Amino acid sequence: MRPFMILAFTLFFSQFASVPAFSQVPEQADPLQYADLADLSADAPIIVHATVKEAMKVAPERAPNAPPGTQRFYIIASTHALIRGQGGVGETIRYIIDLPLDDRGRAPKIKKKPFIIFARRSAGGGDNVQLVAKDAQIAWTPDREQRVHSLVRELLAREAPPAISRIASAFHVPGTIIGEGETQIFMETETGSPISITVLKRAGQQKFWAVSLGEIVDEAARAPVRNGLLWYRLACFLPRQLPSGALAGDTGANAQQARSDYQMVLRDLGNCPRSRQP
Repeated sequence: MRPFMILAFTLFFSQFASVPAFSQVPEQADPLQYADLADLSADAPIIVHATVKEAMKVAPERAPNAPPGTQRFYIIASTHALIRGQGGVGETIRYIIDLPLDDRGRAPKIKKKPFIIFARRSAGGGDNVQLVAKDAQIAWTPDREQRVHSLVRELLAREAPPAISRIASAFHVPGTIIGEGETQIFMETETGSPISITVLKRAGQQKFWAVSLGEIVDEAARAPVRNGLLWYRLACFLPRQLPSGALAGDTGANAQQARSDYQMVLRDLGNCPRSRQP
């Protein structure tokens, strides 16, 4: 498999030597970053645009596990649109949420306000749901709904990149000319579908890299666009260093080159900004 993949990448990359390693799109003005919405959307089998009808305070003695500085509410909300959720939801959903208190000890007023709810079905069934995170009720805006819709389409696409479990192996193959070479990095995923990264350096060309989904390298393989699902899977979850165990088959200069190429990939991917904790 390795010689075939190396040859396939060599033939492919020779056609795209002038393509930048990484393309970017403008950041959204919304303080909620792509990764914030991706974290919530990936974990939520139910995503709903809803308006709070009732927000009933839960007495402290009935919510002993509520975090300090919060008020627990029992929410009844009217649903407007189902963004994600096989089987659908009813006209009303009910859930529990702990909202932070301000400096005066007052909870925010949320009645009659629209939100996007990220949830899973509750064990109690019916119209009860459970938030996937303590802050999985975010203020609704048309832009946010559009962004979440786009994310859900990416997540549910047939060829959606899966979550990465670990880096399985990596190796570097020097070229026939000094300075040339190829590094391949193979990752295991939660679904078992492989993802690999290849970094290629040829004489007279800028070093560049691409990502392949699956065993066979296709002609669409290239570096991911920022604020896309493949970028998120890599930039937000790859370790900051290439694990030493992944280089078991490489030693000395080849292992060091593989580490260096991996750092180049991380630099091109950039950081993974978040405004909330995943």
